[in-house]
Amino acid sequence: MGTAAEIKGLTKSYNGKTVLNGLSLSVKSGTVFGLLGSNGAGKSTAIECMLGIKKSDIGSAVLLGLDPKKDRRRLFEQVGVQFQESEYQNEIRVNELCEETACLYSSPDDYKELCRKFGIGDKLKSQVKSLSGGERQRLFIVLALIPKPRMVFLDELTTGLDAKARREVWKILSELKNKGLTIFLTSHFMDEVEALCDEICILRKGSPVFMGTVLEAKKKCGCEKFEDAYLILSEGSEQ
Repeated sequence: MGTAAEIKGLTKSYNGKTVLNGLSLSVKSGTVFGLLGSNGAGKSTAIECMLGIKKSDIGSAVLLGLDPKKDRRRLFEQVGVQFQESEYQNEIRVNELCEETACLYSSPDDYKELCRKFGIGDKLKSQVKSLSGGERQRLFIVLALIPKPRMVFLDELTTGLDAKARREVWKILSELKNKGLTIFLTSHFMDEVEALCDEICILRKGSPVFMGTVLEAKKKCGCEKFEDAYLILSEGSEQ
């Protein structure tokens, strides 16, 4: 099993305030890696620096053997990104948005099949603005998978989905992982993290405070429930 991402000492400050402090991590190919932390812990900044969207003050990131800044075009042929907040043209239809996205890549996946798999196959002619929150979330996952990526970044994966839909999404992603896809996940749902993640990193005020498996986190904190361990590690105090 190779390495999909190698991150060393990423540090980023804004107006003299450090928002990310010395993040180092290694993500194995074909695994699900969870980056966790409370709001403002530095997760979004970390991902933006890893993807080269923002320039870190210190440190380096290599994804799929490529430098996100120097090899940006080659890298983004192989990486899919789904962000929690996505804005598109007001009147655009699902199939139009999927086709626009597919046009950006040399060998995109079949978006109609992806939409069917994620339960929105009957929404292809619908305007994006008419979709429910859960349907939009599933569409954003589809858009991230259209490039047929080797690695995908998923931010708050199942926000807005009901319990049944969440588990269906988990199942599909587990199948994709088994086919070699590397998944980099942020989530506030600890059951999701426990179900999907092979390894996790927890950030607190921009600094990594835990790296390992969910089981190791529970053992470290002496907790039966991962959510309790997460609160202790992410907040820095007994809950």
